[in-house]
Amino acid sequence: MNIRAQIASVFHLDKCIGCHTCSIACKNLWTDRQGAEYMWWNNVETKPGTGYPTKWEDQEQYQGGWERDANDLQLRIGGRGGVLGKIFHNPKLPTMDDYYEPFTFKYGDLTSAPAGNDQPTARPISMVSGKPMKIEAGPNWDDDLSGSKVYAANDPGVVQLSSEEQAQMFAIEKMVMFHLPRICNHCLNAGCVAGCPSGAIYKRGEDGIVLINQDQCRGWRMCVSACPYKKTYYGWNTGKSEKCILCFPRQEAGDAPACFHSCVGRIRYLGVLLYDADRIKDVALREDHELAAAQRAIILDPHDSQVVAAARQSGVAEQVIKAAQRSPVYKFVKEWGIALPLHPEFRTLPMLFYVPPLLPVLSQPNQGTQKLAEDFFTSLEQARLPVQYLAGLFAGGNAEEVKSVYRKLIAVRLQRRQVSVGDLAETEAAKARDVAGVSAAQVEAIYRMTALTRIKERIVVPPMLREQAVEAGMDPEAYKQGMGFGSRRPPKRRW
Repeated sequence: MNIRAQIASVFHLDKCIGCHTCSIACKNLWTDRQGAEYMWWNNVETKPGTGYPTKWEDQEQYQGGWERDANDLQLRIGGRGGVLGKIFHNPKLPTMDDYYEPFTFKYGDLTSAPAGNDQPTARPISMVSGKPMKIEAGPNWDDDLSGSKVYAANDPGVVQLSSEEQAQMFAIEKMVMFHLPRICNHCLNAGCVAGCPSGAIYKRGEDGIVLINQDQCRGWRMCVSACPYKKTYYGWNTGKSEKCILCFPRQEAGDAPACFHSCVGRIRYLGVLLYDADRIKDVALREDHELAAAQRAIILDPHDSQVVAAARQSGVAEQVIKAAQRSPVYKFVKEWGIALPLHPEFRTLPMLFYVPPLLPVLSQPNQGTQKLAEDFFTSLEQARLPVQYLAGLFAGGNAEEVKSVYRKLIAVRLQRRQVSVGDLAETEAAKARDVAGVSAAQVEAIYRMTALTRIKERIVVPPMLREQAVEAGMDPEAYKQGMGFGSRRPPKRRW
């Protein structure tokens, strides 16, 4: 086994309120510079919807991620020859209209306007050209418009549903939505790393965070094409690509990433996973419907003595192993099996997992008050959002993966209802647990992790060893003061 450590995350979508606090925290910290106005390393999308950039999930249009070629993998944008052939003209890149043209307002007109009977206005102007413009889009332009025939109806996941399922989503009495926060997934099989012609993108050996060496980047933008999640951005002012760095300077100082720390709904969990790097290709070659389970299988038990011994032999630090044993991400993904990867069929093996939203269902009015009370939060068959839509998002089309998660979440709700409200018999809660394949202790653990934990349980930042920081080029005094971001040079180690 070739065991490595990876910083991974879980987002609990039932808890996201769509406040965009995470996006603003990231924007204020990292992308408030000229040329980075349109970069939203963290953004929150409304689903169903087209997302940001527009229809980023449509790989027939953007050609991101990997595809199987016989018994091998190849980037959708092509091999080395295909990448080099697109350096000077790449028709698969998102355009400015797929994002939005950055704008500001001519605030000087408000203070310098002469006295008159009319109220002066601040006209919008382009931050690219400086000319007046008409605002037609923004980073969350379709926010909360899940019933729109323009945005929701053009969601690539909705288009693939049957006409009956689409009718279910857009029936006015069943209208529903949920929020989908997105950051860089820091994938195990990252397309951006493989697609970069200059070799500027790499994964850090100590924690698997994907970074871009700004000195080596030549602005070819193949990383933008190769990333199926469109989480690398081209800085039009610097001529370099940039992306989420998972706030590694904050982590090196022992703090949570900014978006995690500021999350109002406390939906974000962070921890270390141990995995077998030798199995990455085998997992990525699986059929679409097998990918979610295969990715779960590559994650190893940090409490297993053989795994711990192999991790030590592979050079994983003892402190990192101990952090992996306390990782909430391991519990969500491997132990409880209630967190799934976003679009595993892209075959990048993303290390950001989601707990699918268990939305309220809609019982028929003629079923009576008692039936409505029984089914409102617990009937999978009456779900407003088609399970197949969620399967297309989180399980490569495998609806059974989503149903398995839902049964566990329903078991949690029924057990807590039995404890807190007392209107259900213990036999009903036990029946739900048996159907879901979970124990009462596991249900209680899920409930506590999702509802009652403090930040140090939700976010377990592994200690970044001082020796590793020095080796990576950080000034020791700056490291001690938690100021690594001001003095860090790009590490030379890659894998």
